[in-house]
Amino acid sequence: MRSGIVVDSEAVRPDARAWFRSRTTSARTLAAIDAEALLTAKRRTGTRVSVVLPARDEQATIGPLVADIASRWVHRTPLVDELLVVDSDSTDATAAVARAAGADVVATADVLPAHGNRPGKGEALWKSLAATTGDVVVFLDSDLRGDVAHFVPGLLGPLLTDPTVQFVKGCYTRPLEIDGVSAPSGGGRVTELTARPLLNALWPELAGFVQPLGGEYAGRRSALERVPFAGAYGVEVGLLVDLLELVGLGALAQVDLGERRHSSQSQEALGAMAGQVVATVLARAGTAPAAGGLLTQYRHDGAAFVPRSTAVALDERPPMLTVPEYRARAAGLAG
Repeated sequence: MRSGIVVDSEAVRPDARAWFRSRTTSARTLAAIDAEALLTAKRRTGTRVSVVLPARDEQATIGPLVADIASRWVHRTPLVDELLVVDSDSTDATAAVARAAGADVVATADVLPAHGNRPGKGEALWKSLAATTGDVVVFLDSDLRGDVAHFVPGLLGPLLTDPTVQFVKGCYTRPLEIDGVSAPSGGGRVTELTARPLLNALWPELAGFVQPLGGEYAGRRSALERVPFAGAYGVEVGLLVDLLELVGLGALAQVDLGERRHSSQSQEALGAMAGQVVATVLARAGTAPAAGGLLTQYRHDGAAFVPRSTAVALDERPPMLTVPEYRARAAGLAG
């Protein structure tokens, strides 16, 4: 289905406008998805699908999310061959809850152990390539709430039906929820205040992406294994820019998934995320961050401002295809 998003043709670059119109589709509800047709396409092409959920201390949301995906897309309509939760040093019961709900679970420290273990989402996503075997990998954040059953088939649609598509980003409206108070819009503050201005300035052909930092996306392994994975919260913008360079704008697509609900973070936490996004973008633009990659923020203790610095320098893993253990496994599978 075509997207319900309307673009002002006079306000967007011609290449971004043309891409938006040709590569944006809608999967807002299950009613809009022909899951059986996707299953037929999957079987016809012999495509294996892995769904990956990176998680750290997400016991409150991971159970229902995993159970729903397992019930609908592993058992009832088997679009998914592997459902994996990558646990990033959780201190709660995330791993146990996810396993009980029907997912396989691995700890980041147990994947490619000879390469060490680093904190952050980017590390979990990078290592997931070594822990899965799917030809197509779907990534979903673990703090999703509400009805997101259509996310998996929605993201798979373009990849299973169009061999020219290499990578698909989800887009959605994002309510702002802080301390139990919800507003219908206002989420995605790092996107609007940091990522979008930078991308429009440096890679304006990416202006058609509604949620460049969104955590719901899918790609072909053959593309994902050929690009580096930035650490922490720089991973999404890094993948988008690197895949643009690798496969070209025409091989990228996006799907309107409707609404995405999750817990919003504090302004201070968002500032650190923005710092990581900036460091990743600057690296891809050929500019190294100054001052040792530190972001200094200020709190007021009632008497004076107190500085607090956070490391936001780019910490990046190389393309998985350059890792000897991964190449050996791929060769073994091919043989």
